[in-house]
Amino acid sequence: MNQVEVSAGTIEYEDTGGDGPVLVFIHGLLMDGTGWRHVVGELRGRYRCILPTWPLGSHRKPMHPDADLTLIGMGRLIGEFLDALDLREVTLVQNDWGGAQIFLAVRNPERVSRLVLTACEAFDNYPPGPVRLLLPLARMPGGFRVLMTVLGTRLGRRGPGTWGWMSKRPVPEEVYDAWFRPATVDREVRRDAAKYAVSAPPKRELLDLAAKSAEFTGPVLIVWATEDRMMPRDHGRRLAELFPDSRLVEIDDSYTLLAEDQPEKLTAAIGDFLAATDT
Repeated sequence: MNQVEVSAGTIEYEDTGGDGPVLVFIHGLLMDGTGWRHVVGELRGRYRCILPTWPLGSHRKPMHPDADLTLIGMGRLIGEFLDALDLREVTLVQNDWGGAQIFLAVRNPERVSRLVLTACEAFDNYPPGPVRLLLPLARMPGGFRVLMTVLGTRLGRRGPGTWGWMSKRPVPEEVYDAWFRPATVDREVRRDAAKYAVSAPPKRELLDLAAKSAEFTGPVLIVWATEDRMMPRDHGRRLAELFPDSRLVEIDDSYTLLAEDQPEKLTAAIGDFLAATDT
């Protein structure tokens, strides 16, 4: 893993290298870039794929104790990462977490030329409905440690309202283990994840951020899962109406983690979009 320093701490990232257009991938809470492994495996020959491990609970290096890891702070952190690597004409590719829209709302997006949003948080759905039930636990002293203990069990990983509602097809156990281990064994990583988990601003502010993000005028691909239990289906359609240059693709037989449930269809949709908008 490569690493780069930003104001919050050290961000580790994988970089496939090459001279092709740059794709920067965004994963969700308690996940890392391996969630994109099937998609990147197909795209890496034509594109330079960069997969940061954002400080959302699966990062191995804790952030500074005073790091701003709120939703707004994390949006700014995406911009800092692009600045630190001096990346230009970037395509942001996002799933689950809605950080890309927050970034567009709070930072100058001049380094970003295209956007791919796949089944993700949007509008006032931060965090998604079922996850909100866990917020009282996350706010309690030691509560996040209890949550990580639950996620070490089969029911915790595949039960209703947890990762069982994230993908129709089970994620391999070794991938789950890598996602959940840092916050299970490191209290400072749990501290970082808890900071983010309880940071969503009020609904009015979230809707204002969504409207601000729509000032982005580059091409936008929105890919949504028709059976998603976390991200309302109408949010994909609303996003397509929100951005001035957008196209919507809906994929059946999948929950939120399209790259797990339907990697071939997702990769084809992204590949067609990139080919059509390459300059």
